[in-house]
Amino acid sequence: MESPKTNRRTFIKNTALVATGISIVPRHVLGQGYIPPSDKLNIAVIGGGGKGFSDAVNSWNNGVSNITAICDVDWNRASKAFKKFPKARKYKDFRKLFDEVKDFDAVTVSTPDHTHAVITMAAIKMGKHVYVQKPLTHNIYEARMLTEAARKYKVVTQMGNQGASGDGVAQMIKWFDKGKIGNVHKVDVWTNRPIWPQGIRAKTDRPALLDGLDWDSWIGPAEMVDYHPQYHPFKWRGWWNFGTGALGDMGCHLIDPPYRVLGLGYPTEVESSVGAVFTRDWTPEHLPDSCPPSSRTQLTFKASKKNPVDTKMTWTDGGLRPFHPDLIPADHPIGDGNSANGVMMFGEKGIMTCGVYGREPKIYFNDGKVQTFKEKKKKEDPLPENGHQVAWVEACKEGYRSKKHKKLTSSFDFAGPLTESILMGNLAIRSYGIRKKNARNRFDYPGRKKLLWDGKNMKITNFEPANQFVRRHYRAGWSL
Repeated sequence: MESPKTNRRTFIKNTALVATGISIVPRHVLGQGYIPPSDKLNIAVIGGGGKGFSDAVNSWNNGVSNITAICDVDWNRASKAFKKFPKARKYKDFRKLFDEVKDFDAVTVSTPDHTHAVITMAAIKMGKHVYVQKPLTHNIYEARMLTEAARKYKVVTQMGNQGASGDGVAQMIKWFDKGKIGNVHKVDVWTNRPIWPQGIRAKTDRPALLDGLDWDSWIGPAEMVDYHPQYHPFKWRGWWNFGTGALGDMGCHLIDPPYRVLGLGYPTEVESSVGAVFTRDWTPEHLPDSCPPSSRTQLTFKASKKNPVDTKMTWTDGGLRPFHPDLIPADHPIGDGNSANGVMMFGEKGIMTCGVYGREPKIYFNDGKVQTFKEKKKKEDPLPENGHQVAWVEACKEGYRSKKHKKLTSSFDFAGPLTESILMGNLAIRSYGIRKKNARNRFDYPGRKKLLWDGKNMKITNFEPANQFVRRHYRAGWSL
C-alpha cells in the first residue's frame, strides 16, 4: 500500500503523465507562484478608468485572462470597466482588495504617478506579478526599491511603455548594432507636452466633492490637499505632489529608444532650465508646487559597452524642439510627422531618428542617402497595441525564471534604471527653483548649476539641497 505521504514530485508525475495523455496539472497541485501555460491568469485591476480600462482589456485579451477584481477611487470613471467585466468584485481602496480577494495572480497598476509605488510594492510583497503604467514611479528612490523588490520576490514585471515592444525600436537596435551610424555622442529628445495646465498657481476655492470619489484614497501617500478639479481627473500630471510633468509622462516613451539602443546606464551629470512664469506686473516667478510650462534638461551618460563614447542627451518640452540638422532635408519632418515629438541620435556616420514609441525610424547618412522602416500591421491582432501586455501575461503564466520573462522588453530590471534616469531630469528641474534670500534681501537660485550624480548611492554630490527630491515624505499609513 502506498504511503499517504507520497512526495509532491511523484504525485505530479503520476497525475500529469498518465497513459491517457492528460498533461494539464491543476494550479493548486503546482503550488503558489507557478501557473501552467494552459491555465488562465487571474488579474486584479487597480485603476479602471482612463488608461486603466485599456490596460484591463489588453491584459484580458478576449478571454485569455480573467479579471477578478477592479479597484478605482472614482467609480464613475471606472463604470466602463465595471460594465465590461460584471463578474469582477469592486473596490475603492486597493488595500481592502488585497486583504479580501485571494484568487488573483497578477495586478495591473494604472493610477496617477504618486500611487504607483505603494500599490506595486504591496503587490510584490504578496508574490503577485505586476504591470505598471509609466513612469514606473514618482521618484528615484521608489524606482530603485521596486527594482530590488521584484528580484527579491521573483515576480514577473513590465512597465507600460508599449513602444519598447514595437518593431521600430527593434529595427533601430539592429541598425545600431551593425554599425550603421557609428558611435553616438549626442541625442536630442523632445515633446509637445504638457497638454494639461502647468506653471500655474493652485486654486484655493473648495468645490463639492464628486459623487462616488474616495478622495482620501486618491491622495494616498501624497500631502493632503482639498479636492479640486485642477487635480482630478488627468490634470494631476502638472503638480509635483502627484505627477511628474511632461518629462515623466513622455520620457518613458521617447527616451526609451536611445537608452535601449545605446545601452545607457545611470547619468553622471544633469542640468536644467525652465520657462519663467510671469505675473501681472511682469515679474518672473517660480511656482514650486506646479511643474513648469516648459523645460530643457541635459543628461550626461558615460560610455557603455554598446556605445564606447560619452553621450549628452538633451530633453526639451513645452512645445520647443531642436532645430533641423543640416543633414536632414528642410522639408522632411524630424521625429513625428508634425515634428511634435521625436528623437535624433547623432552618430559618426549619420543621424538616426524616430517618433514617439520608436515609430517610423530613419537614418540620414552623411553621404545623403536615407534608410527608412515602417512597421507592418498585424491583421491577426485584434488589439494592435496590446502585444506589450500580452507578452507580460504569457510570461506570468510561465514564471519568473522563464524565457518569456527574460524576453520582456521593460521588466523592472530595465524599466527601473530607465525611470531613475528620466526622473533625474525632474530632480534638476525642481532644484532649479530652490530659492534663498541673498544679502540684498532678494531671492537667488543656487539650484541653477550642473548637478553631479552618484547613481549607485542615489545622491547629488555637489548640491545637497537637491537630494530632497530623490524621495518623498509619505503620509501616515501609506509608506513603502
